[in-house]
Amino acid sequence: MEKLRVLLTAESDDTRLKELYQICDIEIAGWKKHEVVLSEDELIEKLKYKDVFVTSYDVVTRKVIETSPSLKLIVCTRANPVNVDTDAAREKNIPVIYTPGRNSDATAEFAVALMLNIARNIPYACEAIKNGSIITDDLTKPDTKKKDVTWGKVKDTRPYVAFKGMQLKNKTVGIVGYGSIGRRVAKILLGFGMHLLIFDPFVSRIEIEQPGVEKVDFETLLERADFVTCHTKVTETTEGLFNRDAFERMKETAYFINNSRGAIVNESDLIDALRNRTIAGAALDVFEYEPLYKGHPFVNGELDNIIVTPHIGGAAKDSITNHTIMFVDDIKNFYNEKPMIYRFR
Repeated sequence: MEKLRVLLTAESDDTRLKELYQICDIEIAGWKKHEVVLSEDELIEKLKYKDVFVTSYDVVTRKVIETSPSLKLIVCTRANPVNVDTDAAREKNIPVIYTPGRNSDATAEFAVALMLNIARNIPYACEAIKNGSIITDDLTKPDTKKKDVTWGKVKDTRPYVAFKGMQLKNKTVGIVGYGSIGRRVAKILLGFGMHLLIFDPFVSRIEIEQPGVEKVDFETLLERADFVTCHTKVTETTEGLFNRDAFERMKETAYFINNSRGAIVNESDLIDALRNRTIAGAALDVFEYEPLYKGHPFVNGELDNIIVTPHIGGAAKDSITNHTIMFVDDIKNFYNEKPMIYRFR
């Protein structure tokens, strides 16, 4: 059989990619080569004589699909092929494969990391050391070593007291969304000895409930949880789900964690809740506007009860390896005329 002619713009693990060279001639371009997204015209030109297109970020429009006569397979290395006109592909009988779950473990672990960091004040303690507010001004080490003691008072601050946080064991966590990521978060947190409340109207009690895990309605979750962590998609019912009413239902001692999508939160209501100490704090990886801007209350120093990160929940090297394994296997299946595992609908 002739080799498949492949255009590859997606990030990929080169060690895993080698498996394709026996059956594919691969041209590397775009994001993979220069970290740029190709324009519609550039895609049309490059796909003229290609059988397979592997992309992460390029927008594969109807025009691109309809003016690529050789194209037989589209691969999108994302959990949802939102950048591909799947209707146009279906009309042209071009299969679209994607990589669901490629970064689910990484994202779940990151949610737990956010929870630990906000619960134990880790970033604040780290910053206090780095900015010099809880270290001595000595340029050399002291003469005497101290063993098995806390830092004591440093510049009018006792770090052991100032950064005292909350352990996770025996606390109650509310998980909003019980899909691929939510289930992984639950599994990790059960290992911490936490009690789990799950809100997901599309998952039955039979799938959820076990010792330490209970399915509840949204209001009950808010009222009982010490931590609320979000793992839901943006839909008509979830957009703005976390608003003033939701934050007012939460405990004053509770923490809000979100590394799903910024649109599920009414950000101005969250800012008010943090300002007024309606809730104890928040740890966020996603926002209403990305990137954040200098004057934003999350950034300008106004709030001392929030941790922010730049939408990196799924950004693990393993995620690249995972999606490479997934699309390599399915391109091989396509070549050998076998059913594809990750075919989109």
